[in-house]
Amino acid sequence: MNPTAVREYLLNLQSSIVKKMESLDGGTFIRDEWLRPEGGGGISRVIEDSTVLERGGVLFSHVLGQKLPPSAAANRPDIAGRPWEAMGVSLVLHPRNPYVPTVHMNVRFFIAKAPDEAATDAFWFGGGMDLTPYYGFEEDCVHFHQVNKQSLDALNADYYPRYKKWCDEYFWLKHRSEPRGIGGVFFDDFHEGGFEHAFALQRAVGDAFLNAYAPIVERRCNTPFGAREKDWQLYRRGRYVEFNLVWDRGTHFGLQSGGRTESILASMPPQANWRYNWSPEAGTPEAALTANFVNGRDWV
Repeated sequence: MNPTAVREYLLNLQSSIVKKMESLDGGTFIRDEWLRPEGGGGISRVIEDSTVLERGGVLFSHVLGQKLPPSAAANRPDIAGRPWEAMGVSLVLHPRNPYVPTVHMNVRFFIAKAPDEAATDAFWFGGGMDLTPYYGFEEDCVHFHQVNKQSLDALNADYYPRYKKWCDEYFWLKHRSEPRGIGGVFFDDFHEGGFEHAFALQRAVGDAFLNAYAPIVERRCNTPFGAREKDWQLYRRGRYVEFNLVWDRGTHFGLQSGGRTESILASMPPQANWRYNWSPEAGTPEAALTANFVNGRDWV
């Protein structure tokens, strides 16, 4: 097991994503380094009110603690309460143009320290990416999923269908019985094949991100839009907020572990709207989003 190699990879991943998104946007991500009193810290790269991105956060963290929070040990209760170490890169990009989808990506590495000499450290990787469009385009959805499939197929042809299904199940708003977006891939508690293979899966996801998302930004960011499209985007962003605050395990872990609130909530959109018992008129592009795209369908 080589945590130093994971940390170096994650820092390079953060830098490469920021560099590419700055080239697309024309603006600059601020750099905000922070320390955590209990141990560790991170680097937050954030952009707000810019040309392409209304808000974007590409966040690196490497933190330590004495008692693993329950949200991190949900699948392995035998390690609950152990001293722990976690590192990862998490990003959410909220574009200004409603025709450009919001995107989320996360890759992370956990170590649960052995409580005594008779036990061994437990480790696992997790991560994934998912796309949340406001207007549906078949070519964008197919492209996003195809890049993910190709990346995971290089390791194991079973991974994409397995983790696509897991993504659809995870990013599900239970209180509304609807998906958050068109999905992608999601995995957690992964340690199959030992450290090197598990680390390779993390890299496969991280390295695929820009290929999956940047071409969609370039294709849609100059599409004309007006008040109607912006109003719909803000309404759908409300669903994003609901998922992150009510269901997302990453948000829960950050808050439960005493993480830095500013970084945890950098995933929130700068603006969002809610309406009472409202749905778009049938036959409109807005209605087509949920009817034809945000429905858990297969794309490749």
